[in-house]
Amino acid sequence: MPAPDQPIRFHQHPLSGHCHRVALFLNLLDLPYDTVEVDLLKGEQKTEPFLALNPFAQVPVIEDGSVVLPDSNAILVYLAKRYDTEGWLPEAPEAAARVQRWLSVAAGQLVNGPAIARVSNVFGRKVDLDQCAAIANRLFTLMESELTGREWLAGDRPTLADVALYSYTAHAPEGGISLEPYPNIRAWLGRIEALPGFIPMPRTAVGLQAAVSG
Repeated sequence: MPAPDQPIRFHQHPLSGHCHRVALFLNLLDLPYDTVEVDLLKGEQKTEPFLALNPFAQVPVIEDGSVVLPDSNAILVYLAKRYDTEGWLPEAPEAAARVQRWLSVAAGQLVNGPAIARVSNVFGRKVDLDQCAAIANRLFTLMESELTGREWLAGDRPTLADVALYSYTAHAPEGGISLEPYPNIRAWLGRIEALPGFIPMPRTAVGLQAAVSG
């Protein structure tokens, strides 16, 4: 597998699921990287040095030599195209499209459902929790069905689809969204967690209480 000439600089916040999916993939690919933590609560993402990296004032961002790239899904695609030799992003048109379908879900329903519910509980942001729960449960019902009789979301091996959906699904209980009704999803999470190179996303106090509470 090719390696970067120097460690990738990874600008992130440890409690961001968008950042975790990038950290997870970096570790699954066994790529060297240096972490630069961005203090979101102090507004560091809105300072001029960070805005020079991402004018949208969002983490994550990577710097890989002369390449500066924001957006978690874009970063996943870049890393797969640049460094992967195992098929995390298939070349065949139909297989690639199946992965892209789930990347769109990760940027849509996953954010609007479990991710925003988690932001409310963990960071105290006011949102419509009932709407978030409805979106999350529709999504998880679909994922539960898709995972019936199969191990991975988009093929017969793990792909970027699984990486992109993992973090906010695994931490949905931090937003008050139970995973108990979804045994296929819970088994899928376990398979991802068993992959060589897997790293967990830190749980918040809310997340630890949710885990204790089942």
